[in-house]
Amino acid sequence: MKKELLMASALVSTMGAASVAEAVTASYSGSHHTGLRGTSLDTGAADSIAQVNASSFTVSLSEVTDGGTTVASSFMLANEGTTGTQSAGVTLTFSNDHKLDLINAGNAAASHDVSVPGGAGEASITVTTTNRAQTGLDFFGEATVIGVEWHSPADFLADGLKLGASFSTDNGVAAGASVKLESSWGVGATYVTSAGDTALTIGAGLAESDWKDNTLAPSTGSNGFHIGFSAVTGNLTVAAGYASGDDVDDTATIDEVQITDNTVTKVGVKYVADKITLSAGITSAQGKDSETLGTAGTLEDAYDAVDAGISYAVATGVTANLGWKDVDSKAGGVNDTAGGTSWYIGANLSF
Repeated sequence: MKKELLMASALVSTMGAASVAEAVTASYSGSHHTGLRGTSLDTGAADSIAQVNASSFTVSLSEVTDGGTTVASSFMLANEGTTGTQSAGVTLTFSNDHKLDLINAGNAAASHDVSVPGGAGEASITVTTTNRAQTGLDFFGEATVIGVEWHSPADFLADGLKLGASFSTDNGVAAGASVKLESSWGVGATYVTSAGDTALTIGAGLAESDWKDNTLAPSTGSNGFHIGFSAVTGNLTVAAGYASGDDVDDTATIDEVQITDNTVTKVGVKYVADKITLSAGITSAQGKDSETLGTAGTLEDAYDAVDAGISYAVATGVTANLGWKDVDSKAGGVNDTAGGTSWYIGANLSF
């Protein structure tokens, strides 16, 4: 009996050692912010103040093979109020610094848009659902989970140049009650250079997607391009971006809406002085929506916003934020009362 116990103990120890030796390297990161948000709507409704809480927690997994290729993936346990686990695909980084995203890879056009400064914290106004003007520079960058995206190394083909390309396809299930993304492709580029004391970054992207309404209707395209720049001189950052194209909106509440002639212009500035960051931005967006896919809309929706903010680094990983935002909304060619102003005061803790 003693011999059997010793053998079992040795087996368990060996299995435990093997499982530890074969464990992938894991790390985690995340953030939590909490604060108060006030709103004053153009509808004339009473001003309101509400608490805002949002959290994110990401686990990153990676390991290097004997051939020098890094295999990585990640999953989110929380992402600022969204429900369910958010999981990434697999990323392969080769010894020559080329990178390949496999499964749920995304769109290369969206990977190369320029970040434009804006306000701080969570000041926001929710406009009416009939205003479908798109406000992001990558509003056209859809992709299915069955896809790949290639990332070149830095200084590819030329100093300061980085390129990307992506492709995705459908899962073979026919479109039913709502539209279905059939396929997409995208390309993007980022170029980094300097002009005197200024570091300049230029980003651009181009993408196209095919949406299917049903088996008989022709495919409807979602497409567009964006271009932007960011200039950093000392503590000052100035950035701007422009995007144009068509989009298909397929949400849980609004199905099969085509938004054509979208344009988005964003301009922002940021200044860092020791622990204090001052920022401000302007967004101007227009688009024409149609309830019939394949038919261009005629009445314009518009979204214009001005926001500003102050951030203060209280301690390592702790930032206090004060933000303000003003929104003007137009739906169906008519100025509505869905806009207003909002302020926010709160703290963000990151790890």
